[in-house]
Amino acid sequence: MNALVMNCSPVRNGATAEIVKIAAGCLGERYDTRTVCIDDFRIGFCKGCRTCHSTAKCTQSDDMERLMGQFQWADIILCVAPSYWADIPGQFKAFIDRCTPWCNTHEPHAAIGPGKKGYSIALRTGPSMRECDRIIESLAHFYGHLEIECRGSLGLCGIEDKRAVAPRKDEITAFCRTI
Repeated sequence: MNALVMNCSPVRNGATAEIVKIAAGCLGERYDTRTVCIDDFRIGFCKGCRTCHSTAKCTQSDDMERLMGQFQWADIILCVAPSYWADIPGQFKAFIDRCTPWCNTHEPHAAIGPGKKGYSIALRTGPSMRECDRIIESLAHFYGHLEIECRGSLGLCGIEDKRAVAPRKDEITAFCRTI
């Protein structure tokens, strides 16, 4: 089986990237595992033209198809997203908006393949799980429209920077072992 671990933050070497590294290491013990960072892809904003509602294709030419190829390859998808003002980062939101051709709310729609399982890890600096829950809910909504079965999530509070990740490694690894 193939596992994709996605850094939903545009920061390639911060706390989110540290969590991605731990998760990929754990999943790599059982699955063929790849990691990607949203910042590795040039993805424009959705133009709202709705052409994809009748063609199942976007009119823009950028890295969207390349990133969706990673989703098609994967059987398991783990998105790791930090809180940016109590929600997912804007770069990742732009990607979600551009997934409309694959969205199951209109026909025809493209598909990334059946039977995929989705997992989420949300992190934030503050002590309340409320923001993590909001991010997890956003990711579950995204997975649902791509027909990815949402199977589990982990919220991590108090992650100020990447130094705060090491003390949580056991918790992250325990979650990843359930995948």
